[in-house]
Amino acid sequence: MSTHTADNGIVTVPTQGTVEQAADKLASLIEAKNIVLFARINFAADAQRAGLAMQPSQLLVFGNPRAGTPLMQAVPTAALDLPLKVLVWQDDDGRVWFSYNATSYLQARHGAPAELMKALDGIGALVQAAAAG
Repeated sequence: MSTHTADNGIVTVPTQGTVEQAADKLASLIEAKNIVLFARINFAADAQRAGLAMQPSQLLVFGNPRAGTPLMQAVPTAALDLPLKVLVWQDDDGRVWFSYNATSYLQARHGAPAELMKALDGIGALVQAAAAG
């Protein structure tokens, strides 16, 4: 599976199926790992309720307080980026993608100690597993 990390720290991974299917797969993996799924926001449905149209797009917000709390205790600004988020979105050509912030970007952004960032490193493997189907 091809992964692209932009200069802005956003990692984008292609996947198959619809946004709904990809988000369902990721949500299932999150829950199977006993990670808390705090929210699942369907931006396209919200846009439709407002009388607007956009490509399918969902944001999953999830985390583990045992991993995030020590990081936020050490670097309070890390709370701006926690819990973790993965955007599942469809482009204008109908391709579906996962996008998330690279942990290296988050570490640099907040000046966080490397040992505390290790607890967040699993996001890449989680997304890759969801993308693989």
